[in-house]
Amino acid sequence: MEIDSVAAGSCSKENQIIYKDWFEFADSADGDERITGNDAIKFFSMSNLPRPELKQVWAIADAKRQGYLGFKEFIVAMQLVSLAQTGHEISHEVLHSDVDFKNMNPPVMDGLIVLMAKKKKHSPKSSDPNGSPAADASLTAHWFSSKSSKKISLSSVTSIIDGLKRLYIQKLKPLEVAYQFNDFVSPLLTNSDFDAKPMVMLLGQYSTGKTTFIKHMLKSSYPGKLSSLSSHIGPEPTTDRFVVVMSGPDERSIPGNTVAVQADMPFSGLTSFGTAFLSKFECSQMPHPLLEHITFVDTPGVLSGEKQRTQRAYEFTGVTSWFASKCDLILLLFDPHKLDVSDEFKRVISSLRGHDDKIRVVLNKADQVDTQQLMRVYGALMWSLGKVLNTPEVARVYIGSFSDKPINEVSTGPIGRELFEMEQEDLLSDLKNIPKKACDRRINEFVKRARAAKIHAYIISHLKKEMPAIMGKAKAQQKLMDNLEDVFGKVQREHHLPKGDFPNVDHFREVLSGYNFDKFEKLKPKMLQTVDDMLGYDIPELLKNFKNPYD
Repeated sequence: MEIDSVAAGSCSKENQIIYKDWFEFADSADGDERITGNDAIKFFSMSNLPRPELKQVWAIADAKRQGYLGFKEFIVAMQLVSLAQTGHEISHEVLHSDVDFKNMNPPVMDGLIVLMAKKKKHSPKSSDPNGSPAADASLTAHWFSSKSSKKISLSSVTSIIDGLKRLYIQKLKPLEVAYQFNDFVSPLLTNSDFDAKPMVMLLGQYSTGKTTFIKHMLKSSYPGKLSSLSSHIGPEPTTDRFVVVMSGPDERSIPGNTVAVQADMPFSGLTSFGTAFLSKFECSQMPHPLLEHITFVDTPGVLSGEKQRTQRAYEFTGVTSWFASKCDLILLLFDPHKLDVSDEFKRVISSLRGHDDKIRVVLNKADQVDTQQLMRVYGALMWSLGKVLNTPEVARVYIGSFSDKPINEVSTGPIGRELFEMEQEDLLSDLKNIPKKACDRRINEFVKRARAAKIHAYIISHLKKEMPAIMGKAKAQQKLMDNLEDVFGKVQREHHLPKGDFPNVDHFREVLSGYNFDKFEKLKPKMLQTVDDMLGYDIPELLKNFKNPYD
């Protein structure tokens, strides 16, 4: 499965050297390894293409809508410009056409050679030819230190993600810290949370093919599975841990305790689940083209009945909920012989509340039943899901057999084979779109988090306000705890907040039990207004600044 663009992968080495020089020239104003809209307008104008064509070039090259072009995206843009100059129509399809990208000449850029010669004459210091965006990543990582958090200038923001980091540090994080949002809802965000690749989590009862699905996507096993699972995949529970499968320079498996303290990985929040969980968590790294764009999260099979509670020493639903908030897509896997949704699986699905738009359902191993049985199985699955997924929309269900074994045509017949192939294409298309939508998803999750932080601040400050000044504090606190649902209702009515955005009462009460309400912060209207301004003005302005420069 290829997600990377054909054009960028098919560029000759000679042209890459030319494009590298051009890229550095276009980026010479700040040398941050990013061509922003302003850089592009100046540089691309030398192509003498009309504005509508340049608009299309930018839209295709910046497919992830990051608001800038890295070196790879710049190559795609240059090849598209070259195609446009030779009369080709510019569209997404042209990247996957039979055009000979490898031997394509670079575009004609009017006056570029003269400008580059002048630049070299006045700049004896040449930039590092192997410059890497990693330098920029370390710069933004420095923003998260307490000393520099207030000194981030607007000019240092060169992408939408940078802008979100700046807004978080300067406007949202102070509210979260003041009202201890990190203890109740979600740990404070780090630099790596913003920069992480899109994640896909697989959930299901044991033996529904979660690990096999990942192996099928990668066309190989991954470290940690090579010896322990390749000979074991079968009807018994095999994956007994959470495994994050991600890109790395070489094949290796990293233990959970190590992963959780690595600053360049977005998993530090998992330390709150304790050593019992971290000993059942690992990161599997390997070089793979698909993993350059997507990270997979393989999970233990959901057990049934008492096993789930007695055999796991950590809060399974809490962990799945944490990953759900970080993931871009959640695949619920079923097989035709395991359609019953156990109580524990219901709890796991309930923990995904608020992430319904990310959920897709996969009916795996569907070639184990014939066409008539498959119709009945599909109906039974939809009925079971209807009772668990409390949404008016019908969940999208992909039907197929996602493994490297050939489809069992004896059961399915030729019609079944054709159906499975079309369903597999649809699912692959969904996965391919994840990197393109990743930036939009980050914005969406950021706005959701800001709203949750506001509601949390209103609840905490209300509890503080209801406490007596001197006598009977313990009694008053217990009464507020017992009537927490009424407290939520009061806060909702007083501040005109949506009921569906409030946290789970039982979970909130459980966390509250360890706190002294009297020590909570009072309501700080100025702080809340800052977050309102961020949502109402700063984020729309950020998106406007990094939209297609030719709009």
